[in-house]
Amino acid sequence: MADRSFRTFRRALAVVFLVAAIALLPGPSVAAGDGSTTLRALQMNLCNSGRAGCYTGRSVTEAAATIRSGRPDLVTLNEICRDDTATLRAVLADVHGGGTVVAAFQAAGDRPSGDVTRCANGQPFGVGLLLHLPGRHPRHTVRSGIYPAQDAIDPEERSWLCITVPGVVRACTTHLVAGSGPVALAQCRHLLGTVLPAIDDATGYAPTVLSGDLNLRLGGAPDVRDCVPSGWSRVDDGAVQQIVAGPEISIRSSRPVSLHGTTDHPALLATLTTHPGSAAVPA
Repeated sequence: MADRSFRTFRRALAVVFLVAAIALLPGPSVAAGDGSTTLRALQMNLCNSGRAGCYTGRSVTEAAATIRSGRPDLVTLNEICRDDTATLRAVLADVHGGGTVVAAFQAAGDRPSGDVTRCANGQPFGVGLLLHLPGRHPRHTVRSGIYPAQDAIDPEERSWLCITVPGVVRACTTHLVAGSGPVALAQCRHLLGTVLPAIDDATGYAPTVLSGDLNLRLGGAPDVRDCVPSGWSRVDDGAVQQIVAGPEISIRSSRPVSLHGTTDHPALLATLTTHPGSAAVPA
């Protein structure tokens, strides 16, 4: 059944490319008769540096189990070591059993050394992104960087990461600063208001999903809504993890998923649906 579902979606996606409509990605996704497509997105902060008090050494194993049960198309990862990306990429590829899983990692900077922030095991520490795509060797681009605004007290310089499949989807993740609400807001506005338009100019427009630990809350001071553009939709885990979707995408459902004490955050799993040529339904 899974193989037949994948072949059906691949045929539908080929039609979408021919008519230049906007679609999202496969896996457990379903292409509807109106051209819309469903995408399952999973956000996790794994606290896997080995240095923080929330470290347990078990979060990557729990993340793998969550990927297997949730069968997402997009996985965004915060507070990970570089090799965690490859480990969980293999899990996502096994879950889908076809197509290609694109993986990317971006380290946080380390202000005192001028190098990258490192995990206790010596690997670079930062954010990761996994995206399941149909077919072999799909055309995509990776963009990443360090924010110009940083918390002067925090030696870790926060970063952002995006994968763009031109005309299909742009998936981004970030872990914003925790100790300063105004700086987190400035970073969020920079990503959504400066970085994404620049990527549009470089690679062409694509419907965008941002998923990550923004360290901004609904009703907080500042409020996460202060950085979400008009026409975009948003859901959260009840705290600081957010999934933000552009105007062609509605967020159909979302729920926190327990990671059973292996990290200090739940996972956040959401089902998104594209609406080609229309605005998103506010969440």
